Amino acid sequence: MPDSFLFTTHTIADQLSEHRATERGRMKVAVIGATGQTGKEVVRQALQEGHAVTAVVRNPEKVTETHDNLKVVKGDVFDEASLTPVLAQQDAVVSCLGFPRNPQPVTGYSKSMTAIVGAMRKSNISRIVTMTSWFTEPSSAAKLGFVVNWMLIPFLRPVLTNMRQMEQHLETSCQDINYTVVRPAGLKNSVLSGKEMNVEEGFIVDTNSTFNTTSRSDVAAFMLSCLETATYDRKMLAVTTTEKKV
Repeated sequence: MPDSFLFTTHTIADQLSEHRATERGRMKVAVIGATGQTGKEVVRQALQEGHAVTAVVRNPEKVTETHDNLKVVKGDVFDEASLTPVLAQQDAVVSCLGFPRNPQPVTGYSKSMTAIVGAMRKSNISRIVTMTSWFTEPSSAAKLGFVVNWMLIPFLRPVLTNMRQMEQHLETSCQDINYTVVRPAGLKNSVLSGKEMNVEEGFIVDTNSTFNTTSRSDVAAFMLSCLETATYDRKMLAVTTTEKKV
């Protein structure tokens, strides 16, 4: 794809974000996992929408974005005491943390959320939008065929299991936390599509398709939009931009 086309597409997407910013309230948003592929998009779009962003990262030198409304701070996502001063004065948290499947067992999702929630409580913050994945309940893929059930899910099971443990922690132990869990389908790197996100409260979106994908840019935009509405408060949402086959 020609670079000129990418530039034009990004420019249009940026203009759309700037237009939305005029209609949305400004917030102070802490982005955890800001150096990941989705986290970078959350930071970029949040800044375009006029929010004041605190990027919470392990290695601040990895943040290449610069902006007057961006503050980069070092924080340990497994240490409540490290996160508490970082979250002070924030309005909301967006977490895009991801952890590899090895070494096993995977524990990063549940341990980091325990620390994040503890820091939120001490900082008097109740709003968080976080990301997991489709299939955190493996039986949800029963109708999606051999590749998904016998290859994809077994390969990802260590990650999916811990994602589900994190979700259950929010459900059962965080009644004081106003969470939204966003579960995207297979993530890909592409510019903001402008497509309407298909959303279902559950573990997958029924698209009548085996292969479902979602742009990280679209996921970032949706996560930020969740901060602007009460519609998805305390919900866990499967999302995709894959259109439903008739």
